[in-house]
Amino acid sequence: MSEASDLEQRFEDKIAADERIEPKDWMPDAYRKNLIRQMSQHAHSEVIGMQPEGNWLTRAPTLERKSVLLAKIQDEAGHGLYLYSATETLGVTREELVAALHEGRAKYASIFNYPSLTWADIGAIGWLVDGAAIVNQISLQRTSYGPYARAMVRICKEESFHQRQGYQIMVRLAEGSEAQKQMAQDALNRWWWPSLMMFGPHDGESAHSAQSMLWKIKRMSNDDGRQKFVDQTVPQADIIDLTVPDPDLKWNEARGHYDFGEINWDEFMQVISGNGPCNRQRLGQHKKAHEEGAWVREAMAAYAKRKAETAHD
Repeated sequence: MSEASDLEQRFEDKIAADERIEPKDWMPDAYRKNLIRQMSQHAHSEVIGMQPEGNWLTRAPTLERKSVLLAKIQDEAGHGLYLYSATETLGVTREELVAALHEGRAKYASIFNYPSLTWADIGAIGWLVDGAAIVNQISLQRTSYGPYARAMVRICKEESFHQRQGYQIMVRLAEGSEAQKQMAQDALNRWWWPSLMMFGPHDGESAHSAQSMLWKIKRMSNDDGRQKFVDQTVPQADIIDLTVPDPDLKWNEARGHYDFGEINWDEFMQVISGNGPCNRQRLGQHKKAHEEGAWVREAMAAYAKRKAETAHD
């Protein structure tokens, strides 16, 4: 057996045994590239996802709501940091990752290209968007790449808080005036289907999902995750007397799951192709913030360089 074949066999054996692949371990180039794609997309999503919530930071209805929302936005920034740092262990720089996003070579979650129109949207984002994210992220605590799995442990704890925070907003609105309840229902109507799209295309239709499952980068298929999300979220809507906007939704006793309607995949493709309601706005704001923060990065680099030089004096 050649050295290359021996290395690949050891890699495959570790995957089969559910052992973690660590940064210094040998790994196939395709595995590394797949990880960089998925982890950087995850990191970009955390950072871009701050924008629709930041839109309501100065307009939160109470000081308590504002402080909780601010804490959540700070958490998302931290999640991006954990994930960028973990991705850098694969031999790619953060500058390269951000450049790929700005040049359209990297993507972020389609859900963050929709507008946050009312305060109820902040509740829907926490309840539905973070709820959908948790379904995937809990399984990622067992992903095959060590730094990614360890980053997900803390992220999952904080996302769980975010989901409860969002649901609590929806509970209060649903218990309020008729206008407040309608606001909550409207937010559910607009965010339900994009939340289902977050899981990606049907199994077998994704260019990367099957290989990611084989390498145990992903531990749950797109359709399984989507079904789990529907099953856990529909009863939550029932509790607060809100209606999921799907006339085909019904409990299937034989399957032990909810049946639900078909997603508008044309809309999904439009959004991930850059033609969603807020694609240009969200990416433009990210580029603007990156450019305006250049002096901070330059100052930090100069300080680090000076500190290193001083240490050798």
